[in-house]
Parts: sequence; C-alpha cells; structure tokens
Amino acid sequence: MNFFKLIGVFLKINLQMSLAYRADTVINILLNLMWLGWELLSLSIIFSNTATLGGWGPGELIALLGVFRLVNTLMAALIWPNTEKFNASVRDGSFDYSLLQPVNSQFLVSFSRITVWRIWDLVLAFILIIVGINMAGDFVTPLSLLSFFFLTISGGIVLYSLWIVLIALTFWFTSLTTTSPSCRRCSIRAATRRRSTRSGYELS
Repeated sequence: MNFFKLIGVFLKINLQMSLAYRADTVINILLNLMWLGWELLSLSIIFSNTATLGGWGPGELIALLGVFRLVNTLMAALIWPNTEKFNASVRDGSFDYSLLQPVNSQFLVSFSRITVWRIWDLVLAFILIIVGINMAGDFVTPLSLLSFFFLTISGGIVLYSLWIVLIALTFWFTSLTTTSPSCRRCSIRAATRRRSTRSGYELS
C-alpha cells in the first residue's frame, strides 16, 4: 500500500480529531507561544549583560533555539503520541490488531498518531532559524543549507531509533510508561548540541 497515501489518511483523521477539540488546540498553541516568549526573554536578559555566551552571539543562539524547537516539534508531533499509543496497546492486547493490518507494522506504529496542531511550532522554528541567521549576519550557501538539512534529518533518525529501542522494552515490562518530559528534553538538547558542534555552525 502507498505509504504517502496512508500518511494523508492519518493526517485527515488526526485533523478531524483536533478540530473536535478546538479549545484544546487553541490553548496548546497559546501555551507554546508563551513558552517561546519566555525563552526569548531569557536570551534578551542574558545578552543585555554580555555580548557573547561561550562565543555565541544572540543571533546564533536564536538559530540554535529554532533548531531545537524543530527537532522537538517533529518528535512531539510524530513519535511521542505513537509511543504512548503503542505502550497502551501492548498492555491491553489491542496491538494484535495492528499486527494483522495489511501494512508494515513499524510504519503503522510510528505514524498512526499525528499531533496536527504542532504545525504552528514547526513554522515558528523555521522563523527562529531564519531570524537568527539574519541577526548573525551569516551568508547561507546551498552547500551549508544541504548540510543543515542532512544533519537535522540524521539527528531525527538517531532519536527515532533510540525511541524504537526504548518502546520495544514494553514487551518485557508491560508497565513501562513513556520517558518523562524532562528526559525527552535532555536527549533532544544533547542531540541538538552535538549536531551543532559537529557542523561547526554549518549555516555560517
């Protein structure tokens, strides 16, 4: 079966679910905007007292914040909702129905739940990256842009692989719940920092 067609069907179903709870969607978007405001305010306070932070200027850190939010949004929109569903389905036995479906089971487990409203976070992440690059005065070449997307996708694949390994433990520990939000944030920050260090700030 065409995977892109299936993703379209999943998007449609999850969009209908989001529209059924419009108030929750609006509240979540406002909360994310609030947290973004706090993050930018924190950077503003820091750079009101210093010109650089560990050799990084305000524009570079805003771009890094955008990369962090980009990876975090992709994980929160795709991987974490499906992880919770997977753990619950293993515990209550409904995972057997997923195995009987005429489609790749890993694909079904990974993409059947999509948090549609996170698209706003994705837009904000790209805005932060573009604004940060402009503030830093960096010149973006096609090669650096290609390297950026390659490293971002590579980081997402690494996180996805680690998550698959973790949720596989559910088969042996049926009471296993998803990793706490603090652990999620720490793992993503570590991956983002490592990717940025390896690229030597490829966008410059």
